[in-house]
Amino acid sequence: MPELPEVETVKRTLNNLVTGKTIEHVQVRLPRIIQKPDDIQMFEVLLQGQTIETIERRGKFLLFVLTDYVMVSHLRMEGRYGVYQGEDPLELHTHVLFRFIDGSELRYKDVRQFGTMHLFPKGEELTQPPLQKLGLEPLDEDFTFEAFRKRIAHRPTKIKPLLLNQEYIVGIGNIYVDESLFLAGIHPEREASSLSRKELVSLHGAIIQTLSDSVEVGGSSIKSYVNGQGEIGLFQHQLNIYGRQAQPCKKCGSEIYKTVVGGRGTHICPTCQPLKRKRVRNDHT
Repeated sequence: MPELPEVETVKRTLNNLVTGKTIEHVQVRLPRIIQKPDDIQMFEVLLQGQTIETIERRGKFLLFVLTDYVMVSHLRMEGRYGVYQGEDPLELHTHVLFRFIDGSELRYKDVRQFGTMHLFPKGEELTQPPLQKLGLEPLDEDFTFEAFRKRIAHRPTKIKPLLLNQEYIVGIGNIYVDESLFLAGIHPEREASSLSRKELVSLHGAIIQTLSDSVEVGGSSIKSYVNGQGEIGLFQHQLNIYGRQAQPCKKCGSEIYKTVVGGRGTHICPTCQPLKRKRVRNDHT
């Protein structure tokens, strides 16, 4: 599933390709992609004549800001946007087409068919699902250490599942949680409440660094991710631990192993990420 860096890259690419374009008509070829409104024909009609003012991101969601509406799109496992000329042949698994008055088209393809689109009147998109309960944005200026600490520090929950919970921090999926915890030297099974202030500072910085580094190179193409121009991300070549089970750790040479934490495949260096069980007290004030 595309995570924050991949969605951020798609956002930036599509802003260069379709901002300022006006929609002439929309064709929905797979109705279940459209979650709101329930009437697919209404979705198509409401978008006619709308101009894309900008494209924003909230967590792993793309927000197409239009003249009167905001379309919230989640790529899920394998959703992709691409810009084509109207006469270009349709590729397999093309489910939604946005034709612009200049003859070009924005096409949404999704092999797994798990992607979603919600259409809201402007101003309502943050007050309803799926964006209503999303947590802190880790690349925003509001993602201060104190904001992070208040969300995380006292939770009696394993740190990995907590970081994956989008109601606390948004956009960090399995790849970047493993990478951030490795960079901070924290075992994924440590309880958040056991982390010292120093460890929380390290983890806060590791999250920002890992995500920022990935955005710089266009995200990770672990499976089938490409941006809006069909280009792959390159961060997979910089991964320290994810996908490197049975290989030597780049820091210490110990063999990386893979296990399951919170139902997710998890990569750990036994030397760099020791499992400490002692609860830290009076260290979060």
